[in-house]
Amino acid sequence: MTTLTLAKALNEGLRRSMEDDPKVLVMGEDVGKLGGVFRVTDGLQKDFGEDRVIDTPLAESGIIGTAIGLALRGYRPVCEIQFDGFVFPAADQIITQLAKMPLRSLGTLKLPVVVRIPCGGGIGAVEHHSESPEAYFTHTAGLRVVACSNPADAYTMIQDAVRCDDPIIFFEPKRRYWDKADVDLAAPGLPLDRARTVRQGRDVTLVAYGPMVKTCLEAAAAAEEDGRDIEVIDLRSLNPLDVDVLTESVTRTGRCVVVHEAPVFTGFGAEIAARVTERCFYSLEAPVLRVGGFSTPYPPSRLEDHYLPDLDRVLDAVDRSFAY
Repeated sequence: MTTLTLAKALNEGLRRSMEDDPKVLVMGEDVGKLGGVFRVTDGLQKDFGEDRVIDTPLAESGIIGTAIGLALRGYRPVCEIQFDGFVFPAADQIITQLAKMPLRSLGTLKLPVVVRIPCGGGIGAVEHHSESPEAYFTHTAGLRVVACSNPADAYTMIQDAVRCDDPIIFFEPKRRYWDKADVDLAAPGLPLDRARTVRQGRDVTLVAYGPMVKTCLEAAAAAEEDGRDIEVIDLRSLNPLDVDVLTESVTRTGRCVVVHEAPVFTGFGAEIAARVTERCFYSLEAPVLRVGGFSTPYPPSRLEDHYLPDLDRVLDAVDRSFAY
């Protein structure tokens, strides 16, 4: 057991993957000598060499296109997109090639490519550095989409993602990079496609992923003072979605609030709300409610505290659920 930040846990997970398999490569802008802008790849180039930790040109489409070629030759590339808003130049390669080629080849071609994307706001960054693009990729059939929320999951999930033969979009909550927690480096994690109940409760289910899991836990702790017992689920995997865990929880609590940073309108929470309603209709005491960002471009950093869902907005949704 050791105490790690989320960023360091990812670093240790990547290191373990590279030690276990010489075909694992790390590539991206400034991932080598600098160690990445968030230092997630710090020290890897020094220990594994420039042939396995590759500083690429500033060309996201080229990074993913090169990774696809490497994967076809038997390698397991782990690509870093420096910031979430920079992924869109690579969208063509991800959507029309990476996601499609395994099915196009009837499964004969494997593309074990991991695309790491720091996501979300909360760090006072400039435009294009605080996006939440998960809905674009969950809507793209052929991609697995996962999101870690804490150091222990980050450590095991990145290793599981690297071992997986499917292309994976791996979201990392950038404002949680410096959160610390104990990590058992010898313990196996949950399967990559499983959700985790991180707090048991009986009155209402909060569903979140990535950066909003911590916010929901804080809201649940605050609500306990008012006598409300809130359950919190960390989805971990967005596609595939662990609907069974959601169904069991909401059937028991009768209420559900979905929380994410992305705008509510056609956000990923809409899919969760629809699935829960289909599965739990006769158990629901109130409609499934959603909490998220506003339907505006991400604001300048001085306004992001008003834009991002916080404890009060989550608790307000809980109150509205109980008003039915």
